[in-house]
Parts: sequence; structure tokens; C-alpha cells
Amino acid sequence: MTTIAVIGLGVMGGPMAANLVKAGYDVVGYNRSPAKVNALVNEGGRGAASVAEAVKDAQVVLTVLPDSPDVEEVVTGEEGVLAHAARGALWIDSSTIQPKVAVRLAQAAAERGLRAIDAPVSGGEAGAREASLSIMVGGEAMDVLEARPVLEAVGSTIVHVGPSGSGQTVKAANQLIVAGTIELVAEALVFLEAHDVDTQAAVKVLAGGLAGNRILDRKAGTMVAREFTPGFRVDLHHKDLGIVTSAAREVGVAIPLGAAVAQLMGVLRARGHGSLDHSALLLLVDELSGRAGT
Repeated sequence: MTTIAVIGLGVMGGPMAANLVKAGYDVVGYNRSPAKVNALVNEGGRGAASVAEAVKDAQVVLTVLPDSPDVEEVVTGEEGVLAHAARGALWIDSSTIQPKVAVRLAQAAAERGLRAIDAPVSGGEAGAREASLSIMVGGEAMDVLEARPVLEAVGSTIVHVGPSGSGQTVKAANQLIVAGTIELVAEALVFLEAHDVDTQAAVKVLAGGLAGNRILDRKAGTMVAREFTPGFRVDLHHKDLGIVTSAAREVGVAIPLGAAVAQLMGVLRARGHGSLDHSALLLLVDELSGRAGT
């Protein structure tokens, strides 16, 4: 039985680890919060008290962490993955980090005899729980082929998009599109409400035409109800848009709409809404329209 160490058992990593257990893997998890480790144990996995303990006997290491510094610390630290994983182990990073960091860490892994692929995911908490994530993968073709059964246990769309760092680049593009779509859906909903249109009926017909999209399908109902229980937090999307704007600047690509939405996400976070779902961009549209609290 393949042993998979999962480092990071949060909103995404926890359900992914549970689905790996369901797929028949021996899963050992580590998280700074012991409660998350206990939850995995209750699902049939095993717990570890440190990164070093989690990875020492694993054939596959999966990291699902918030940001580039977190991944660097877990991977390159004295008690980290590179220092304690067995030579030949496959490291899959499903965090969302800067593409250049993914490339650098893959090179560091190769120097220590590990194989690395970047495999960030899209689909939110619902996708993680349903094992229906879309996974964009960067790395060597043979390593991606070996990782595919593991990825298929947590996702339904797995595409090899290029060498190391490519997965993170595609994820950045994904986050750009998602943020822009949320903002446009938010604007459309407030516009419809201001005209006293039956919003539920409007969403149904919009979703069936060219304007149809996953945000309308999954989030329009809760946006109209002003319910923003996080599936993907504003804090994290704010971080991701920082990755997008930085990566675009590095190659001289203009993203005027993306930059505007990045600013709006930053304002929403500054208003103290960082822990809400990213669909809470609707709150800013309400405020700018003079409709807050209506």
C-alpha cells in the first residue's frame, strides 16, 4: 500500500486527505492544529506530530499550504520534507504559490533526490469534498504519470500543462478569471435587485445562456442571500491576486481588469472581511451603490 504524507489539513487539505483514505491509500497527516489531525484519524488516516515524522516513510508527499513562505518552510526547513523524505519520493505541491518559487523548490528537491510536481487545484471546498477538483500540473511527464492515480483520487480533471511552475502559472490565470467573474456576477445581481427584477428567475435564464458560469451556478444563491460562509476566503484570494499581478508584471502583461479586481479584493479585506467567502465582493458593490444594508 502506498503511503502518502499530507502536510496541511485545512479547508482543502483535510477533505483531500480523507478522499485519499477512501481511495485505499495509507495516509499520514500533519497540521499545526492537532484538531485537524484528529479529524483525519477519525476518517481512517494516521496522525504525525511533525513534518519529519509524517514524511519519513512516505512514497508520496502532498503539501496543501496557504502561501509561498509556508511551503518553503515546510519543504526546506531543518525538520522539513527535503531533509527527511526518502530519496526517490514524489512530492506533489497542491498549494497556490508563486510560479518562480515552485521552479526553485523543484530544483532544490531534485538536488536532494526527490521528484517534484506542482499541482494546484481549483474547485473550492465543495470540489475538495466531492473529489471533483480541477488540477493543473507542472513537472516531468513521467513524474506526472506516476502521480496521476493519486490526483485522480481527489480530482476529476487532471491536465499536465508543462514543466515545473506551469501548474502555478495556470492556477494564477484561474484565480484571475474567478475573481473577475465574481465581481461581474456581484455587479449584475445588485443591478437586477435595484430594478426590482425577480433575481432567482434572472439567474436561471442567465445561467442558460452565454453568460452562464460556475459562479452563477454555485454562488449566486448565497450572494443574493448575503451569506458568505467561506468556501474560499477573501484573505486567500487576495494573496492569489498578488501572485497574479506580480507574475504579470514580470513578463510585461497588462491586466487592467484584473488589477482593478485585485484592488477591490484588497479593499474588502481592509474592511475586515478577510475571513468571508470571496463572493463577498458583493458587499463592496452594495456599498459603492449606496445599497449597503438594504
